[in-house]
Amino acid sequence: MGKSDVERAMRKLGQLLEAAQIPYAVIGAMALNEFGYQRMTSDVDVLLTSDGLARFKELHLGRGYVEKFAGSRGLRDTENSTDIDVVISGHFPGDGKPKAVAFPDPSEAEQGASVRLLPLSRMVELKLASGMTAVHRLKDLADVLELIRAAKLSRALGDSLDASVRDKYFELWDAVSNSSDE
Repeated sequence: MGKSDVERAMRKLGQLLEAAQIPYAVIGAMALNEFGYQRMTSDVDVLLTSDGLARFKELHLGRGYVEKFAGSRGLRDTENSTDIDVVISGHFPGDGKPKAVAFPDPSEAEQGASVRLLPLSRMVELKLASGMTAVHRLKDLADVLELIRAAKLSRALGDSLDASVRDKYFELWDAVSNSSDE
């Protein structure tokens, strides 16, 4: 671990955000890896506030980072040839339409093994809300299913999730526990 371009890009990004005291949370596949489900990815997804993104750009554009296109939230780490996809707190997962689950303030993040992460229950909520509301995001439901399996998540975790996604979690948990892969 830690030797691929995307892993180096994630750690570098975390260090720069920490040094600038910009609250952040790594989300997406790199966070799933930290939680115990190893999934390949070629980019880093990071949760920031609008102000945090503006501050990061002010400090680092032209200094190892470029915008994917002018004015974009998306960045590219030129040293590690890795895309950085920025998600803004307060926006909604999946179809982008208002719903009970929204991307939280990154100040909720906790220190993981190498970067800051949202609490596991928040990650699961976001993945479920995304997969349930956007057909092009069905991979998010598969991610939760695989995370349940790989990290041996408890059924009781569902009790702590938002009511809008709770039944889907139980459905996926039951599917894993009833599978013949055991």
